[in-house]
Amino acid sequence: MLPDGWHLTHDVDDFLARAGDFLRSRPALHNTPLTDIEKLRTPGPLGHDAEAAVLGRLEAGGRVRAILYLTPHGRLGLTPLSPEQTDALAAHLAGLGLSPSHVIADHDTAGAFAEAWQRHTGAASLPFWRTHLYRLGTLTPPLPRPEGQGRVVGAGDREQVVRWCREFCVDVGEQPSIDLIDAGSWDDSRFGDRHFTFWETPDGTPVSMAAATSLVGGMVRVDPVYTPARLRGHGYAGAVTAEASRAALAAGATDVVLFTDPGNPTSNALYRRMGYVHVADFAGHRFSYAAPQAG
Repeated sequence: MLPDGWHLTHDVDDFLARAGDFLRSRPALHNTPLTDIEKLRTPGPLGHDAEAAVLGRLEAGGRVRAILYLTPHGRLGLTPLSPEQTDALAAHLAGLGLSPSHVIADHDTAGAFAEAWQRHTGAASLPFWRTHLYRLGTLTPPLPRPEGQGRVVGAGDREQVVRWCREFCVDVGEQPSIDLIDAGSWDDSRFGDRHFTFWETPDGTPVSMAAATSLVGGMVRVDPVYTPARLRGHGYAGAVTAEASRAALAAGATDVVLFTDPGNPTSNALYRRMGYVHVADFAGHRFSYAAPQAG
């Protein structure tokens, strides 16, 4: 039996063989690690760099208690840790000379790691993301239902999907995704592997869009949902979200989740009316490393 503590590897398949059951035990809470790690093992732009990723599992009493992953692009993802575990992990990663660009985790773990990372490395941190996580209970499509219908996006819709995803990123200040889209690196962006649905008016005009991840570990995440500003207030976002949620259930998802902006009471109220239930709060902190002095 392996000793208690963190065990790190670059082997994605070996990691999933040992920690996959832990991740799948709480697919809603672990939705981001499930999708990010799946990208590492799937052929594609990010998967080609999978050997550069660092994956770790925390074992105690012969069981996996937590995991971490550091992607080639610098994202450090963590499942919930105690303050003591967080501090010990920060010290361990600093000792290995690793330099994540940012950390995302549940609110308490992300904040505790950012503080511990500054103590151990001197890196300043800046919060850049906070969100509510919701899990679908019983789907209740919002009423009144706007005129029109949902439609699965096809290859001929790519230009509009890319344009709307960029507009979404501008709205939420997601600069890294904007940079990738502008550079023509759509597949490298977080939208490249999504499945998109349009809500269309009776004349076939798309007015809103929702995307969903592929099914992994019994979980599908609806992300993003976007309606152009000029078309908001007609119920299109609720209608297209219901369509995407229904499709996820039909695909066999046991956990359908989505993230919301805590500062947007309208969207939070909408999703609660649709049957989504608040699960947890998450946060992200970006790190700034001091440049060495010349000479």
